[in-house]
Amino acid sequence: MISIILLSACKKDFLTRTPTDSIVDASFYQTDDQVLASTALLYSRVWFDYNDKASYNLGDFRAGTAYSAYNSRGNVLFNTTGDNEDNAAAWRAFFIVVGQSNLAIQNINTYAGAAVSTAVKDHAIAEARFMRALAYRFLVMNWGEVPIIENNLALLSDTTVRKNTVPSIWQFITSEMRAAAAVLPETPLRPGRVTKWSAEGMLARFYLTRAGVEANGSGARNQVFLDSARYYSERVIKQSGSSLLKDYADLFRFPYDNNSESLFSLQWVYSPGAWGTQNTTPAYLAYSGDIGNGDGWGGDYSATWWMLKQYDGFNAVGGSDTQMKGRTLDQRLKATFMMPGASYPEITQTIAGGEQKLIFPFTGSDNNFVSIKKYVTGKAKDVGGQAASQNYGNDTYMLRLAEMYLTYAEAVLGNNTATTDATALEYFNAVHMRAGLPAYKDALTRDVILKERIIEFAMEGMAWYDLISLHYYDAQKAYSILNEQDRGLFFVEPDVFPNPTQWTITKTEWATTERTINANSGNFLLPIPSAELSQAPNLRKPAEDYYNK
Repeated sequence: MISIILLSACKKDFLTRTPTDSIVDASFYQTDDQVLASTALLYSRVWFDYNDKASYNLGDFRAGTAYSAYNSRGNVLFNTTGDNEDNAAAWRAFFIVVGQSNLAIQNINTYAGAAVSTAVKDHAIAEARFMRALAYRFLVMNWGEVPIIENNLALLSDTTVRKNTVPSIWQFITSEMRAAAAVLPETPLRPGRVTKWSAEGMLARFYLTRAGVEANGSGARNQVFLDSARYYSERVIKQSGSSLLKDYADLFRFPYDNNSESLFSLQWVYSPGAWGTQNTTPAYLAYSGDIGNGDGWGGDYSATWWMLKQYDGFNAVGGSDTQMKGRTLDQRLKATFMMPGASYPEITQTIAGGEQKLIFPFTGSDNNFVSIKKYVTGKAKDVGGQAASQNYGNDTYMLRLAEMYLTYAEAVLGNNTATTDATALEYFNAVHMRAGLPAYKDALTRDVILKERIIEFAMEGMAWYDLISLHYYDAQKAYSILNEQDRGLFFVEPDVFPNPTQWTITKTEWATTERTINANSGNFLLPIPSAELSQAPNLRKPAEDYYNK
């Protein structure tokens, strides 16, 4: 961990490159433009390892919204160990963000020249605090007790670093985000930069989760924090100037970067010959090289049976739990996953003898896959030439306005079993009806809101953290959701091809094993990587309150 936090990169040359790519060169903090350039990498390169695989491996595979049939199985099967490389890579990914954020703060405070304005200096430090707080949110939710580190260099002389308690970590990250919100401007200083509304949106997210942390397993969430989540989400909705896109599919159609719904996105750039500032995720998610650029390795990535059941319109055949049939009016399905026969005119597909606009293939006889659509933008010709193998420029959403609408609804629901609050229903329906669905008129419940969140944010690395938030105050409910999921193989058959009107989905008869998991208190959180425990044995000791050591 010490090496990660000090070097904060998996590439040896990360901290020794030219100033356009480095945030440690002391001579590079002499003007406002240089200081802002130094924090630009906090929006891309420091998050590269997270975005590369951990985003969906944890956020969706572990949650059960999607799965890999043959690879990356640790999170799918809930059998991740301390020696698992995906686990170690995710741990490193978040501490890279922490380490580089710390370095940015330290270097700006130490080296900023006299020509640097106080406003820009404060802004840059606020950006770093924003990123550090968000990284710790991922760390505490995945691994529980972890060490809070604000000074990289202190690790050189401190061999007693210990984990901190979960409540004190949440106190730290909330305090950090409040500090960022107090400094950041209401409009971005440069395109894609975080604003006051980015930070207040994160505070709404943090307080909603922290309300469950403070429940201490009692089932009753902290009302003060629920009220804070409601307060901040409403402020962002009413005052940020942000708005939902009219067409859900446009959220992921090129070009979509920094649109009116995005409150914070990772800022990727198509970078021929460079590595670390481009988006590699589409290479892993695209189902085939037929729609890729010499990549397309997601052939065994698919929505799960459980995920498809969440869409209204797919019904069990004859009361069976092995077959369902139907279609859905929910436009989010096509925008998130590819069903056989579905057409995507914005993506070019290589076929025998030439090319065509993508029609997702119907293959197999007893199993196939409902492949990933989100973040898959197609060949170079589909994106103005701005794509190559493992090199894409489309951004990654980290916070969308839609989340604020659903956060408000859940915060109003709070500890009640249901709510008919008019504003909560209005905000819920703003998201629900945007997907092409009729207005929801019944009382909102926890299950209804969670289902909406699962569908809205599938393949955006969100579902797992929604289940962790639930686990904080109702662990058994979280286990029940996970353990009732079917994560096994199935076969999807369209009634006609292309442009089907409905599909029949049948569980693969011979695939009888590894369909379900056994989530429990012993495996819900990820284990700290074994290599970290061997190098820092104090991480085995009981955690201490960060503020009362």
